[in-house]
Amino acid sequence: MKRPIITLLTDFGQSDYYVGAMKGVILGICPEAHLVDITHEIAPYQIRQAAWMLDQVWRCFPPGTVHLAVVDPGVGSERKAILAEAAGHFWVAPDNGLLTSVLSQTGAATVREITASQYFRHPVSRTFHGRDVFAPVAAHLSSGVPPDAFGPLLSVPQCLPDMQPVQIAEAEWEGEVLSTDHFGNIVTSFDAATFGWVADVPFELLLGGEPILQYDHYYQSMHGGRLYLTTGSSGYLEVAAYQSHAASLAGVSPRSRVRLRRCGERSQTVKTSTGT
Repeated sequence: MKRPIITLLTDFGQSDYYVGAMKGVILGICPEAHLVDITHEIAPYQIRQAAWMLDQVWRCFPPGTVHLAVVDPGVGSERKAILAEAAGHFWVAPDNGLLTSVLSQTGAATVREITASQYFRHPVSRTFHGRDVFAPVAAHLSSGVPPDAFGPLLSVPQCLPDMQPVQIAEAEWEGEVLSTDHFGNIVTSFDAATFGWVADVPFELLLGGEPILQYDHYYQSMHGGRLYLTTGSSGYLEVAAYQSHAASLAGVSPRSRVRLRRCGERSQTVKTSTGT
């Protein structure tokens, strides 16, 4: 029998007991669960960053995986708890838009409001639903409790505003910073499928202080301490600096605004690389 997989994504950090408490609750209900930490370093309260990151990772797991995601600034309020099922995967999360990117990519999804309190940990804290609601529901689901046992269908889950860049002039678009990674690379909302022309056409990216005017295909050919635009593994344009922390150099964080302007045709082609 395969061990059920439960992934965890939160903004709880690692310095407190919160993640450990959630894992303890899960293992008390489903001791055979295989727990996989996606990250607990989402910037506090940044639902959009969490939504984007969750969408980047779920396809890497096999069907049947339960994804537990808790970034919940509305904990204790009237916001709902939801269970979504799509593409053979399950998501347990607050109904605050955290599943926006996932559900927009998976197509048909079944979403339920979690109301069956017999599957909660009691007493339920007003400030820690990750431990008392979401973790036990994920564990019971992984133990074989059918999705329809947790509550009624929910026709319209909460959605975040569109994260796609907006065209603000004939050759100018405004987007945002989706995330910054451990190395300081800045992931923007400009997808390479639409804006990949930056590799061949002069551009100006306005982010933080100095404008960024150069594109390169890989890190090692960048000059240290300078900001470049490149295409990241997620398929989005990223701002990077070779062996430097681009986010610190630019002074930006998730939700910072970014502007991209197309300037014309490039007279010289940029260097290419076969590296990854």
